[in-house]
Amino acid sequence: MKLVLTLSVALFIVACKTQNEGILLEKSPSDLHFDALPTVWDEGIPLGNGMVGALIWQKDGKLRMSLDRADLWDLRPMENLKLDEYDYNWVYEQWKKDEYKTVQERYDIPYDRLPAPSKIPGAALEFDIASLGEVASVRLYLNNAICEVKWKNGVRLLTFVDAKNPVGRFRFEGLKEPLNYQLIPPAYNKANDGGGDPVTGQDLRRLEYPMGEVVQNENGRLYEQEGWGGFKYQVQVSNTSTDNGMAGAWSISSSFPDWDKSATTKEILDKEKNSDFNSAFTAHSTWWEAFWEKSSLQVPDSILQKQWYLEQYKFGSAARADAPPISLQSVWTADNGKLPPWKGDFHHDLNTQLSYWPAYSGNHLDLEIGFLNWLWKNRETFKKYTKSYYKNEGLNVPGVTTMTGEPMGGWIQYAMGPTVGAWLGQHFYLHWRYSMDRDFLVEKAYPWISDVAKHLESIMGKDKNGRYKLPISASPEFHDNSREAWFGNTTNFDLALIRWTFGTAAELATELEKSAEARHWSNRLEQWPDLAVDEKMGLMISPDEAVTESHRHHSHQLGYHPLGLVDYSNGKEDRKIIDNTLARLDSLGSSQWVGYSFSWLGNMKARAMDGEGAAEALKIFATSFCLPNSFHVNGDQSGKGYSEFTYRPFTLEGNFAFASGLQEMLIQSHTGTVLLFPAVPKDWGDVSFNQLRTEGAFLVSAKMEKGRVIHVGIVSEKGELLKLRNPFKKNAFSSSKKYQKDGDLLLFETTPGETITLKTDRS
Repeated sequence: MKLVLTLSVALFIVACKTQNEGILLEKSPSDLHFDALPTVWDEGIPLGNGMVGALIWQKDGKLRMSLDRADLWDLRPMENLKLDEYDYNWVYEQWKKDEYKTVQERYDIPYDRLPAPSKIPGAALEFDIASLGEVASVRLYLNNAICEVKWKNGVRLLTFVDAKNPVGRFRFEGLKEPLNYQLIPPAYNKANDGGGDPVTGQDLRRLEYPMGEVVQNENGRLYEQEGWGGFKYQVQVSNTSTDNGMAGAWSISSSFPDWDKSATTKEILDKEKNSDFNSAFTAHSTWWEAFWEKSSLQVPDSILQKQWYLEQYKFGSAARADAPPISLQSVWTADNGKLPPWKGDFHHDLNTQLSYWPAYSGNHLDLEIGFLNWLWKNRETFKKYTKSYYKNEGLNVPGVTTMTGEPMGGWIQYAMGPTVGAWLGQHFYLHWRYSMDRDFLVEKAYPWISDVAKHLESIMGKDKNGRYKLPISASPEFHDNSREAWFGNTTNFDLALIRWTFGTAAELATELEKSAEARHWSNRLEQWPDLAVDEKMGLMISPDEAVTESHRHHSHQLGYHPLGLVDYSNGKEDRKIIDNTLARLDSLGSSQWVGYSFSWLGNMKARAMDGEGAAEALKIFATSFCLPNSFHVNGDQSGKGYSEFTYRPFTLEGNFAFASGLQEMLIQSHTGTVLLFPAVPKDWGDVSFNQLRTEGAFLVSAKMEKGRVIHVGIVSEKGELLKLRNPFKKNAFSSSKKYQKDGDLLLFETTPGETITLKTDRS
């Protein structure tokens, strides 16, 4: 249901509309707009639909479209992973005996040494544009998800990736004659500068693929490539010429012996013959119109606002319910003759989790569900891994996985950590709380979380005081992959996830009237110690180690954000812990941070009601750790010394954590109480948002003028009790529905689909 309330300043698409060749394009202030084509792949204009994607740029004088598909993977198993023999207990014994080098040789080093498993690139489509002269402008229209390139001689290119189908389309207008084009295979058999590592990418030739073939067929040009183990993929390009232009479409299909049969590129493009460029664009644009109607916001900081819309666009381009989840680079795999940074895999020690943060309050559960669908689909694979490596019947997930959920090794503390499944379990919980979908709770959320709890039960032991502990524990990514990265006492990272899992399992069991199970999980929770806290420095890494130096991963404070075990709402003691934790991070500086460290800090500062601190952290991220096309590249690109890391491996989690941070400044509901504008800087007088989602399945719109909330609209999707902290403070207001007061809380008994409007007296 759409919210009845419409905020005149909050909508994104108050845009200049341009119509050419039957195509209506809507400009916005957040569009990407350049005077020339980018000249490196990771600055290309991104287009995508969760399954296929493209980057538009220029290479060696030719316009290049880097083509990708999410399920292009080399799935050969890691040769070193003998989990039954070299299991968690074996690692523990090597650590105790101080013979840890054997663990590194078996699990850590092969990830760096071996080229696969890995995400792999698709192909590239190149157009010879030498005859067109100088480019006048390049624009990505966010509202329509289409890229436009104009040349000074009047030629124009329009290209988009269809929002719903695995197809990309292009159309050149104003040509005197058709352009020559080539379909370029990746450099599987072509020399490049060699070398490389998991960060910069290893040489594609190391995959040892046979030479792929590009042929001319009745549909255009077809490239077929054979990969490992019977994996094959096709890239097909078709085109037609007119009196003054040329238009075409491309698609990528994939097949593997163990997969269900899917459509070939010929079948996909034959189906697309029934629609021309204009009609395909109309359907595509309709999907994006619906996407942008889901939520919007307006803040007085143009940098933060533009970055937020760019992150929303990338999320809409990278996530789908029926596609693989967002990997490190999603559908924009490196096009530089090398494997992508960190093999383009699924990192579950931070990256996948952060990538879906903005979906909840951003009101995109329909796309976020793809992540949970993938986790659930691979549940038996994860259980098999848990039984082999941890020797129990519960559920855990490897911290680094392939597209099919298989472990890839790497720094074992995190690549095979004991609580990975617990952090992923929070996403099942969040989906339940933001949707209040009871079927999902019964069928997926509680089964996942309770299975993780069973796994944790099976590996925990007791300390000398009779409290539960893990045999060895870690905190990503403190001490990297050294022996010291394992702790004899349970770290705050693992402990927070364990306490959250048992507490949440008890909560959900109670909700489902499973009283015996609820008591069981509560009893388990009570026998774990509290988080380790230093009186002056706040949350520690472990009971034996405080944070003493700048570090990129804020894993030690996970109990604060995102888990909320420590929260301002709990009172003075928790506030002190949080304030000291954040002050400690500030005092140690950001020299060893990467981009996502700042976007995560923005979320943390917002939870602490520090609007100025949140805005500052998010602005540093947007201005110093992103390329001109908005891609997060981990290292500091500004030269301002925010970090000693100045490299540029592209990954997406920092981008999406940024979006979550700005949303957290505008609305919070993690405690069960809805807070409006909880972390807005004092000088942000005029702020508004439309249809941000809260726990309890409420859609909220609100508007603030000159620092005063003047209008609030709420839709209750499921008829839950609404607890709203009075956003009007001492100002008089009216409500369309009766409510009860409890201190500064307004309590509304709601019905499904009901709309509530609150307005202040402007006089």
